[in-house]
Amino acid sequence: MLSVHLGLLASGAAISLDPIELVLGATIVVKLVMLLLVIFSVVSWYIIAYKWFAIRQAQKQSSKFMEIFWSSKRLDAIYQASEELKRSSIGQIFKAGYIELSKLKGSKDNDKPEKEKKQTDLGDIENVERALIRASMSEITHLERMVSFLATVGSTAPFVGLFGTVWGIMNSFSSIGAQGSANLAVVAPGIAEALIATAIGLVAAIPAVIAYNHFLQKIKVLKSEMDTFMNDFLNIVKRHFFK
Repeated sequence: MLSVHLGLLASGAAISLDPIELVLGATIVVKLVMLLLVIFSVVSWYIIAYKWFAIRQAQKQSSKFMEIFWSSKRLDAIYQASEELKRSSIGQIFKAGYIELSKLKGSKDNDKPEKEKKQTDLGDIENVERALIRASMSEITHLERMVSFLATVGSTAPFVGLFGTVWGIMNSFSSIGAQGSANLAVVAPGIAEALIATAIGLVAAIPAVIAYNHFLQKIKVLKSEMDTFMNDFLNIVKRHFFK
């Protein structure tokens, strides 16, 4: 562990600016600031690990589902795959569309006049489309869950650390006023604990911002893939079920 020693006292005694000692000797306000920042950092790292795994699984299972979707000729087999690949966002969108399509085909009346039948088909396609959109929004909401906390930490942690810095500097000036001395022995401890608060704030904020931008980009790609799949699925439904 690194320590900085300043032998600047008139008596010749050394001032220890060991980070651990400074944290333990900090004022209660600065300690609370540091504790809050540590909690922010721990929660952020938990979310980073969880979302990294969740998005990675969504990407892998969606790729696997798309292979099954384009290689299989039976919708029930594709539906079975969507049941198994529960982390696949595209698979869950297909599942919602397939269930809605099954309901419509089960209640379809083929004895209606041609004009009325076309109007019914148009309404049925819109029902399938709405089911796909609802499922897509649900999947996007699930993927984005907890990611906003990373943005909050990234934007607020530096300011929380800055508050600790300001408080530490205020404490230093109070010590100067109380002792009537402006030497380094009086100023250094308060400034040092203030800088530690700033450092912890940056340590909490930087990974959170990087992870937030990374996950946002990944989710954007998944959303684009979901939109493309919805259009492809609707075209297939129109061609094969609503002629």
